[in-house]
Amino acid sequence: MTADQLKHIIAAGLACEHLDVEGDGRHWFATIVSAEFEGKRPIARHQRVYATLGQRMASDEVHALSMKTLTPAEWAAQRD
Repeated sequence: MTADQLKHIIAAGLACEHLDVEGDGRHWFATIVSAEFEGKRPIARHQRVYATLGQRMASDEVHALSMKTLTPAEWAAQRD
């Protein structure tokens, strides 16, 4: 899997205002900004992203995914 493929899968299942994916084909890091994260704790945010990946996590197609999950307001605050 490529970074672009993983990015496309996440974006297809989650409305993102910003999405960046980096990795080596097995180990990935994603920065994901979505209004859907409003009011959710980090674990719920991560579960939401994992839901977009479905069986790809269980089948080891995506071996490891580290994430920074932010709301649009949190993202804006980090960029200021």
